[in-house]
Amino acid sequence: MSFGTLETPVGTLGVTAAGGAITSVGWVHATAEQDVDGLVAEALNQLEAYFAGQLRRFDVPFDLGKQTEATRAVLMTLYDTVGYGDSITYGQLAERSGTDVPARGIGAIMGANPVPLIVPCHRVLASDGLGGYSGGAPGEGLVTKRRLLEFEGALPAPLF
Repeated sequence: MSFGTLETPVGTLGVTAAGGAITSVGWVHATAEQDVDGLVAEALNQLEAYFAGQLRRFDVPFDLGKQTEATRAVLMTLYDTVGYGDSITYGQLAERSGTDVPARGIGAIMGANPVPLIVPCHRVLASDGLGGYSGGAPGEGLVTKRRLLEFEGALPAPLF
């Protein structure tokens, strides 16, 4: 297993790899001991390029772990079809994935995404607003989601 961190505009991200794939991306609050292999280094480089505005799609191998067939289908549909600067509603993603997962279930799947940013769950919105987001510092999920969407140009920056 390999692990590394990166300071970003939305907090410190930790990236873990095992078995030749990225297995988790998440916000960390204390820098743990790092053991960076080539794959984690590449993921950190791609994250750095993303936040520098130089990368719009991640292409490191990732592993979603043990998931139901429907969960895997939803996450892969998101990864494959919702690009940088775009967004989709929970209901639209449910329909696009071809599963029978209801919109509320899509929200739960997004909250359990093991590789946020790589699989861009921040691009999934409620039909009447941002919806939820489990990333970012504790209590800062929606602020983090808004910042990511503004950064990508999917939301206008606030006037104040």
